[in-house]
Amino acid sequence: MHAYASSTEPRPLSFNFDSTTFRVGDLVSYRIPEHFEDFPFVGTLAEVQDDYVLIATDDATCPDLLLTATREDRPVVEHFQLAHIASARSGTY
Repeated sequence: MHAYASSTEPRPLSFNFDSTTFRVGDLVSYRIPEHFEDFPFVGTLAEVQDDYVLIATDDATCPDLLLTATREDRPVVEHFQLAHIASARSGTY
């Protein structure tokens, strides 16, 4: 693993784990615990509200897909949204 000599060197990924400072464009680690327990998924914040966020999955097969998640340090997406991902990929909504 690459060790960084100083904190000023660029890092390949920089996640925001502080929900109080979330901004559009931040890279976050989100969860879908009902199906994947604590497995980390990566997304970009597309919208930030007081009690929820919209996460862009950055999936090339569904570039317009946004997931609604809780606003917490590692946002939680409810599993029912997975059906929307499958239908978006197949082109049937």
